[in-house]
Amino acid sequence: MPTKAEIVDFLAREFPQSQCIVEEVGDRSATVSHPVGPAQLRPGGTVSGPLLMAVADVALYVAILATIGLVPLAVTTNLSINFLRKPSPHNPIVGVCKLIKVGRVLVVGEVALYSERNDAMVAHAVGTYSIPPQRE
Repeated sequence: MPTKAEIVDFLAREFPQSQCIVEEVGDRSATVSHPVGPAQLRPGGTVSGPLLMAVADVALYVAILATIGLVPLAVTTNLSINFLRKPSPHNPIVGVCKLIKVGRVLVVGEVALYSERNDAMVAHAVGTYSIPPQRE
């Protein structure tokens, strides 16, 4: 399976617009973070929902890459999120992913989202990815 460095290089090449930082990768797991600045804040100083969704989606993708290899055409087929509390506007958002089911066609995982340095979950996401057929 690919190393953290190989996944980081792959993401930089394929998704240069992403600001997510790969913190950890493991079999069926990954942790990513994303800095929070003025562009990610909404009125009232809350972190935007689209940023939280993006962190969840990238965490899922990184966990999948770490588990099944560098599959560029794996795509999100479903992503649902529950916003639980207001994230800190001063700390990066951290997404901790655990894959629940890894099948030949679909992968399902969950992501706990936090404000860095805070143990209270700010959101919880569940997502499904479709895996392209593997050529032999």
